[in-house]
Amino acid sequence: MSYLFGEVDSYYADTAVNGERYPSLNGHVDVDVCVVGAGFSGLNTAIELAERGLTVVIVEAKTVGWAASGRNGGQLIRGFGADLSRFERILGVEGVAALYKLGLETVEIVQNRILKYQIDCDLTWGFCELAKTHAQFRGLAEEKAALERAGYQEHLELVPPSEMAKVTSSQCYVGGLIDPGSGHLHPLNLAKGEAAAAKRLGVRIFEHTAALDITYGSTVTVKTADGSVTAHTLVLAGNAHLGSLEPRISAKVLPAGSFIIATERLSQSEANSIVPFNRALCDQGVALNYFRLSADRRLLFGGSGPFTGTDPKDIEGFMRPKMLRVFPDLAAKRIDYKWGGMIGVGANRLPQIGRLRGHRNVYYAQAYSGHGLNMSHMAGRLIAEAITQQDDGRGFDLFAAVPHMSFPVVKYFRSPLLAVGMLWHRLKERLTE
Repeated sequence: MSYLFGEVDSYYADTAVNGERYPSLNGHVDVDVCVVGAGFSGLNTAIELAERGLTVVIVEAKTVGWAASGRNGGQLIRGFGADLSRFERILGVEGVAALYKLGLETVEIVQNRILKYQIDCDLTWGFCELAKTHAQFRGLAEEKAALERAGYQEHLELVPPSEMAKVTSSQCYVGGLIDPGSGHLHPLNLAKGEAAAAKRLGVRIFEHTAALDITYGSTVTVKTADGSVTAHTLVLAGNAHLGSLEPRISAKVLPAGSFIIATERLSQSEANSIVPFNRALCDQGVALNYFRLSADRRLLFGGSGPFTGTDPKDIEGFMRPKMLRVFPDLAAKRIDYKWGGMIGVGANRLPQIGRLRGHRNVYYAQAYSGHGLNMSHMAGRLIAEAITQQDDGRGFDLFAAVPHMSFPVVKYFRSPLLAVGMLWHRLKERLTE
């Protein structure tokens, strides 16, 4: 079974609470907006548009939440994961400040969606960013100060080395920054719950309906194997899986592997020791680790792929040693689940939200660089506001104003290119330790 391109045998799939399937498209449909992709970006764009009274169709090549939206670490963390100061030359100081503020609002959008549509997805509050070096710990102190200057409302707590036991039993870290305003959840259940909400709003979702070709014009027609959709507006939300459907957009994203293992169920005392207060945790750097407890007390431990530019043939063999370096006491624990998937990474790590050049009725959102759970929800809102002209012209336009480098589209060149980039950033990271 392929963990990237087949049905995904993951902890999330095994514990999904909504098993609804949607039909494939057979025939022709006319709507206001056609969305390609039923992940978080596509689902939330559709919800935002339907709430504003537009008719929407989503076409999905696989199933709802099949890609990164249903496989990720489930960490709901505010912000972008990118240094926004580098964009001051393009956006100005005020523009960067506005983007920073948007990043702080992303978690609230997810929370409100869950509450409004009563989605059962194990939402749990509490997050701690971990420092492996004293230089990183100083960086966390600077991050805390910047968030407070920006008016972040949550009480942030800087954790010194002497108090790390209240964050985790791991001896790998020298400090942390606790944020009670971020947290974690079951991402596939969130995606399935949002699909159900979209359906109740009148959105038509078609699974196993790959978009094969696009005809552009004053209206846009998306052709599929057994039908087509004609719409006034098109939203491309395929992210790392958009591929050859629209190379002008997909060339701006490098698909990068991310992998997760899930242990057998832990005792309450083991769980309390490993992750006190049931927070989500993530360390810093290029070769980051992220981990949290599931609702049934498994440790879900994830990380990026190897720096070779290829994916591991044995996920457990690759991820288990990483987990044991952080938690050696888990050596006797069984691994019950292992899976992986592709995230979309851009050259400058800023989410790519904009219009296709030359086609003002074609929008896209992609390249969240590991912050897709929260940023996809913001992208859906910004695109819906732009389509319906209900925004103040700032949010969407700020993202759209930032240019993004295109990568070579040669199939066998892009993975080594990613590997070289990752190795370079890892070298810079070590030089500053």
